[in-house]
Amino acid sequence: MIAIGLEGSANKLGVGIIFHPKNGDPAQVLANIRHTYVSPPGEGFLPKDTAHHHRSWVVKLVKQAMKQARVTVDDVDCVCYTKGPGMGAPLQSAAIAARMLSLLWGKDLVGVNHCVGHIEMGRQVTGAFNPVVLYVSGGNTQVIAYSSKRYRIFGETLDIAVGNCLDRFARTLNISNDPAPGYNIEQLAKKGHRLVEMPYAVKGMDCSFSGILAHLEALAISLGLAGKDAAALDELTQAETNGKTDNGDTITRADLCFSLQETLYAMLVEITERAMAHVGSKDVLIVGGVGCNERLQEMMSLMAKDRGGHLYATDERYCIDNGIMIAHAGLMAYKQGFRTPLEDATCTQRFRTDEVLVDWRD
Repeated sequence: MIAIGLEGSANKLGVGIIFHPKNGDPAQVLANIRHTYVSPPGEGFLPKDTAHHHRSWVVKLVKQAMKQARVTVDDVDCVCYTKGPGMGAPLQSAAIAARMLSLLWGKDLVGVNHCVGHIEMGRQVTGAFNPVVLYVSGGNTQVIAYSSKRYRIFGETLDIAVGNCLDRFARTLNISNDPAPGYNIEQLAKKGHRLVEMPYAVKGMDCSFSGILAHLEALAISLGLAGKDAAALDELTQAETNGKTDNGDTITRADLCFSLQETLYAMLVEITERAMAHVGSKDVLIVGGVGCNERLQEMMSLMAKDRGGHLYATDERYCIDNGIMIAHAGLMAYKQGFRTPLEDATCTQRFRTDEVLVDWRD
């Protein structure tokens, strides 16, 4: 069986085509294409601009994916799309494109939960059996474990997502959004050495990131490190060693990025380990765009090894929003008889992970 998946919940438009052999062999990725809307440094991406980007690119990507996968319309069994969660206008653009393909091709529609798509693709790629899942992205931060045909949320953010915290601090420092602000923060953090003290906001199984962001933004402004032109990053890093605290310590932009990462990821490791202890699991799977971060993977791997377990993670092909995860999760639901009628093929900005009936798992 073959499915095409459309992902457009944020600034990335993805089209993926996946093949599930009927004999139970592993799924095969036939095409996984993505195009990103990149906003200028210091700015976020607006819903209307992102939606316009998706509408402009979706037909090109579908044609390209079909050509790369070497499949025809007759080969496709269903059209899968991201129903939510995500940004309203981009979600609508992808949903309209999916409905268009369904009507033109005469294929069934399958609405997919974005978070479940990440989890199922992570399980498929890594071979993780039943790990605790840390889902970290620009719009979501959740610690999840499977039980009784649902992905149960054990802990989550109480305000903004960890990826949103990184993105917004990148705007403060005027760091480029190409290829992604979080990636650029990670590269700058590798040059940092001084750990700057900041709030540590773990509340039971949950985290709070907005206070950390506010504290760090105020510190960057007071040091004169905010809003500078980051076109020549290496030169600026050398020049910005003039930032001084009240006690005369020298702090660079790299130090701030390093400190932010260390604090945020320590919080995530803590709540993940607590969930692992609660459910009796030794393994952890990281999914979502922030899951590409090497430092987060390193810290989580050390914790898992201390518990006698293993860390499962993927690279940017599957961590970052992509169409193949929507095709994969949608086809799994489709094989269990799930269909989305055309009149119900809508989208929603709020779609909880634990709302989905995961009847394809034992």
